[in-house]
Amino acid sequence: MPDAFSSEPEPGSAADVVRTWDARADHYLRLFRDELEGKPFDLDALNAFAARVSEGGRVYDAGCGPCGHVAELLTSRGLDVLGIDLSPRCVALARRERPGCRFAVMDQQDIAGERLDGLVSYYSLHDRPKRELSGTLMSWAAAIRPGGQLLIVAKEGAHDGVVDDPLGGDLRVYWAEFTEYELRAAAGDAGFRIDDCTVRESYDSEIPTRRIYLAATRLGLLGAERRRADPSVRETSARRRPFVQLSAADAGLDH
Repeated sequence: MPDAFSSEPEPGSAADVVRTWDARADHYLRLFRDELEGKPFDLDALNAFAARVSEGGRVYDAGCGPCGHVAELLTSRGLDVLGIDLSPRCVALARRERPGCRFAVMDQQDIAGERLDGLVSYYSLHDRPKRELSGTLMSWAAAIRPGGQLLIVAKEGAHDGVVDDPLGGDLRVYWAEFTEYELRAAAGDAGFRIDDCTVRESYDSEIPTRRIYLAATRLGLLGAERRRADPSVRETSARRRPFVQLSAADAGLDH
């Protein structure tokens, strides 16, 4: 627990996300402005998501960051996209970089009152503690209509805590990683049907950490209740796979 007189926010809290991303947003943008150009697997996953939602669908790019490239890609595929991020600096930079797209300062954990056709989380889960994963997925499920689509992209691993900022400088940042099992289980419990979950190896330009791509459909209320009540369904949706654990030194934020 932080000192009562400390000005530093609780590690992994919403205020901590704002602190760290406001400080590093410009540097991150310089590094990853056009990262999708070298990632064909990611482009395929995003295009497939857009096709499942269909033209005109209302979608959030959760944790859009300063680049805004995911929002721009999905907008170009005919979706009605809003990029959301807790960091005002990230949102300001994304608006500057992608003037044809919409961005807003919002907390991805507090969108339950929305009515969406889909949501993309492109590495947006890593800044908050793993214990908050279930609540985050519940909030997304409450915002996405039955039949709506979810795409989660995350780095595989087991780390959950504060590390030195891999982007350099003096910052200490929160970093959480996930296993395929954890993402499948949290999504299933929140009321999503897992349609696909693929793990790919890193590209040569990335740190050597596997990436998880989970595609899911929001179930109706009865479907969600059946999933929670039937252990065999949950076991199928949350089948465990091996994972690679990263040291804190390797817990890079490059995508």
